[in-house]
Amino acid sequence: MCGMTKKEMNILDKIVADKHKEIDLKKSLITIPQLETSILMERISISLAETLRLSNSGIIAEHKRRSPSKAVINQSLNVADVAKGYAGAGVCGMSVLTDGKYFGGSLDDLVLARAATNIPILRKEFIINEYQIIEAKAYGADVILLIAAILSKEEIKSLSQLAKTLGLEVLLEVHNEEELEKSIMPSLDMLGVNNRNLKTFEVSLDTSKTLSAKIPDDFVKVSESGISSVEAIKELKEFDYQGFLIGENFMKTDDPGESAKEFISKIIG
Repeated sequence: MCGMTKKEMNILDKIVADKHKEIDLKKSLITIPQLETSILMERISISLAETLRLSNSGIIAEHKRRSPSKAVINQSLNVADVAKGYAGAGVCGMSVLTDGKYFGGSLDDLVLARAATNIPILRKEFIINEYQIIEAKAYGADVILLIAAILSKEEIKSLSQLAKTLGLEVLLEVHNEEELEKSIMPSLDMLGVNNRNLKTFEVSLDTSKTLSAKIPDDFVKVSESGISSVEAIKELKEFDYQGFLIGENFMKTDDPGESAKEFISKIIG
C-alpha cells in the first residue's frame, strides 16, 4: 500500500471504515446465533475451485450494478434473471457484489441468485470480520473473497480458517508480490491476481503474468479485472490461469447471459 496518494488510499480506507460501522449496525439487528438458524447453513457448498479445474472456459461472471470508478454499469436488470442467464451460458461460477454504498449490491442479491441457480456463487465483499463469513454462508454463498490489501497475515489466516470450518471456499485477491508473499497458506483454495493497479487504477495483464510463477500449483489461479477479450484469456491460460473473473464486459450489455454465452463459445470454439 506504500506509495499510494492520499486520495487513492482514501477510497479503500473509506470503504473499510464504512464497513466497520455497517457490521456493528448489522450485529445489533441480526445476531450470529440468528444467522446460524438459516436453513442455508446446512447446505453443502459447490466447489468453484474444482469447477474451474475441469472447465475449458474458466469464466466467473459477475453481477455488478455500479462501481466507484465507473458509476452506473447496469441498474435495470433483475439479479435472478442475470443468474439464470449466466448458468445457461455455462459459466463456472457467479460473483455477486453485496456492498451497498459503493457498488449498489445487497445480500438480497446473493440469496436471489442462489435461489435461481445451482452454480458456485462467490460473495464479492470487503470482508474484515468473521460476522461477514457466517453471513455469506447463511445467505447461500459457496465462496468468499478475501482482499490482501486490507487484511494482515493473521486476519487472512483466521478468516480463511473460519470459512473452511463452514464449508466455504476462499479466493484470496492480491495486487502485487508483497501481498502474495504474506498470503500463501493452506486454508486458501484460489489465488486471484487483480490486474488493476491500486495506485494508478490502470489495468495491465502483465500483473497476472508476472505473479503467476510465484503462485504454488496447489492453488487455482484466477485473473481479475480488465479481461475483455478472448485473446486475453488465451494469453493468460499460457501462464496457468484457470479462472477469469469478468464483470463489466457482460453487465454493460442488455443481456449479460447472452453475451457470456457468446464469449464462452469463442473460447471453447
